[in-house]
Amino acid sequence: MVVRARQERPLLLLLTLVASLALLAGMAWPGVFAGWLLLVLVVVARKPAVLPVEEPEVVEEEEPVFDPLPQVAATLGALDIPAFVLGQDASVLFQNKAAEKAFGALPTGSHLSAKLRSPGILDMVRETIATDEPNQIEHSERLPSERVYMLRVAPIDLGQRAPETPEDEVQKFYLLSFKDISELRRIDRMRSDFVANASHELRTPLASLRGFIETLQGPARSDPAAQERFLAIMFDQATRMSRLVDDLMSLSRLELKSHIAPDQTVDLRPLIGHVRDALLPLAEDLGVEIRTHLPEGKVEVLGDRDELVQVFENLIENACKYGQEGKFVDVYLKNGPSKPVEVSVVDQGPGIPAEHVPRLTERFYRVSVADSRSKKGTGLGLAIVKHILTRHRARLIVKSEVGKGSEFTVRF
Repeated sequence: MVVRARQERPLLLLLTLVASLALLAGMAWPGVFAGWLLLVLVVVARKPAVLPVEEPEVVEEEEPVFDPLPQVAATLGALDIPAFVLGQDASVLFQNKAAEKAFGALPTGSHLSAKLRSPGILDMVRETIATDEPNQIEHSERLPSERVYMLRVAPIDLGQRAPETPEDEVQKFYLLSFKDISELRRIDRMRSDFVANASHELRTPLASLRGFIETLQGPARSDPAAQERFLAIMFDQATRMSRLVDDLMSLSRLELKSHIAPDQTVDLRPLIGHVRDALLPLAEDLGVEIRTHLPEGKVEVLGDRDELVQVFENLIENACKYGQEGKFVDVYLKNGPSKPVEVSVVDQGPGIPAEHVPRLTERFYRVSVADSRSKKGTGLGLAIVKHILTRHRARLIVKSEVGKGSEFTVRF
């Protein structure tokens, strides 16, 4: 109604103006009034014009395509185990921080084989992509330290696809995860090694102790001289077993933390002097002189002081025992510019045949079993040295020539 009144108001004003002009022109007012009234009635009674109303054009917006990768990546980023998201062509679409730390950063879109070249891993991934079935295998890494992982690859379930989406257009993702089982495998191996090696090494002294005890209880019951001699041998055998157990426990502790590098600074100059002083009584008993050749100033490396003392005690003690024929054991500490720090222990003994050198750091390996046992060796000294140096990211270099002596060098 308001719109109609607004439309009629100009017409009524126009008719009133025309009627006024007619009166001014001298026309009779009754005729003018009658005409004006008739036109007003016509204007009021007419139907209003209906103007077409333009409806606003509705533009249907296309729904954005849902990309689940950011949500998957955000979830995996919070995990502390290495994880990769793979595409249908085994390309790496995402790797979390734990994977970057364990295996190094891999550019997005690169094929998995650019970082993991193990045929077993690649075959497992290809099989899962082809069958959409989960798979898992055990995988070992040798460098920088030995690690064992349980790898599992499985398709990522992103929910039900839209009915109108063709099967071949659905993007699929696969999760490759790594579970570190190094400690479990190490404990299993330590347990089996301990049982095998300890039972073998302890069998002889235990048999000796049992035999001597039976002799003391029987034929030597009333023989003081035999009793004194047998008790001395029994004491030596018991001491040998004690050393063996101590070395096995030490080796076990080292293996548990072999992958953790030490972060303390140790000055090797006073450390070697301390080791020399501790071994002077042994050297005097064997008729060997320990000569040290040390540079001026500090020679510092990252390491655990107690473990490095154990390393150099083992090496210098072995040089005194097995190289005592040469009468001298020389210890050199080298710290040249732009060169690694080296500690060399050199003896002038009989030397080691070349075929034995690669196996010296194996547990219970001896060049001469009789000679080692006569010198109260357990066969674990160099194995302990190897594990300590592995933890320190250092190397043991052995050079030996029969008749000219041996040189054991620790290179940091």
